[in-house]
Amino acid sequence: MNKTECLKFSGWGHGNAFRGGSYSLMITVVVLAVLVAVNIFASALPAASTQYDISSTKLYSITSNTKAVVNALEKDVTIYWVVQADQEDAVIENLLNKYDSLSEHIEVVKKNPDIFPTFAQQYTDRAVQNNSLIVECGDRSRFISYSDIYLVETENMYSYTYTTSFDGEGAITSAIDYVVSEDLPQLYVLEGHGEMELPSTFSEQLGRENMEVSQLSLLTVDTIPEDADCIVIYSPASDISTEEKDMLADYVTEGGKLLVMAGPTEDDGLENLYSLLSDYGVEAQEGIVVEADRMHYAFQRPYILLPDMSSHAITDSLMEENYYPIMPTSGGLVVNGSSDNGTVTELLTTSYDSFSKIAGYDLSTYDKEEGDIDGPFAVAVSIESSNDGKIVWFASSGFLDDMYNAYSSGANVDMSMNALSSLIGEREAIAIRSKSLNYNYLTISESTGSLLKVTMIGVFPLCYLGIGIYVVLRRRRVQNEAV
Repeated sequence: MNKTECLKFSGWGHGNAFRGGSYSLMITVVVLAVLVAVNIFASALPAASTQYDISSTKLYSITSNTKAVVNALEKDVTIYWVVQADQEDAVIENLLNKYDSLSEHIEVVKKNPDIFPTFAQQYTDRAVQNNSLIVECGDRSRFISYSDIYLVETENMYSYTYTTSFDGEGAITSAIDYVVSEDLPQLYVLEGHGEMELPSTFSEQLGRENMEVSQLSLLTVDTIPEDADCIVIYSPASDISTEEKDMLADYVTEGGKLLVMAGPTEDDGLENLYSLLSDYGVEAQEGIVVEADRMHYAFQRPYILLPDMSSHAITDSLMEENYYPIMPTSGGLVVNGSSDNGTVTELLTTSYDSFSKIAGYDLSTYDKEEGDIDGPFAVAVSIESSNDGKIVWFASSGFLDDMYNAYSSGANVDMSMNALSSLIGEREAIAIRSKSLNYNYLTISESTGSLLKVTMIGVFPLCYLGIGIYVVLRRRRVQNEAV
């Protein structure tokens, strides 16, 4: 190739490179323009369409229960957000934006206490923290303190450990349901038989569900109040009278609803109370149920039961989310076939290895002895009377105890609230679980716990040791062969 040809070739190469560079530049400009346009379009979309909640507890999402309540609104609701400038909680702000975008009947209004120092006083006498809320509709209102949104509960007062959960959605949806509702469910709690007070967690949940609770003594009334949507019997220490039993039985046959949590007592039997069950072919067994199957009890205590759940409106949500109720110190129930008075569904049942210790609270061993009653048993049943009456019965007085509810990660209270929903009718503002900001208890059976210990302490270390020995021996063999 001569000099001229070399120059021509070189010129062609430079021109081709220039054209290629120009093309690349144009493509880059087009791509950048498209990206800018996409970003501008995305920024104009609502946050709900552009943000995806990947938190394990769905902290930044709202449930279908809230959507049902909000979408059914026919009245205007104002949510006042009491917060100083630049002190907004990001999680609460995200949640309020979702409510604001769900319905034209909801308006979120900020109220800076530095500018409106007396605004909250017309709604509450409580101290008002930053990021507190006030939900108002007409003449009705509810104050939601910041401490009602971020719940802090003492887990162990001796080790100073706490659990924290976010209940913003539950509190706001409950408040909206409260301010727009005229008629709220009326619950009457039976008294006069040494009953324990309703546990705090259960009572608080009733308040969130907007259920009004009153005490009722059947000894001082001629009839059960007509506005009673449900009568609750919780942990009686002594039996009811024959007259009271007849009043409750008539109440159910006329369409009334009963929620009962009654188990073995130390000093007195509950024959009259249990006779409410016998009217429907359910027999209460003597003694305390003990499990011999290690898969069905917890904390190395055979009387703290982990029963099996049957599919039912009361249990389905727990089964879907893998929550397991705990039944401490329970009596055994046996369903003896069908009854003309109604139908019975077993909700929670023990294993075939279970038995009832007739010694009751005087038992001295967990082993089966002569006279003990063979299982399996139902420890929770749902009864539907032939005349629309209903009974849900838990055969444990400690079922709703705050400690056991915590051990079950809230499953016990959730199941009781599902039972109430089943009794008084499904309401859209049903319980919305608070979203834990800590770890929940993992409730496992004793046998599973033992298996995990053996696996982690024995099997894994031995496997690693075996692999190490194999690698060392193999290397030595390779070295010897090379020599």
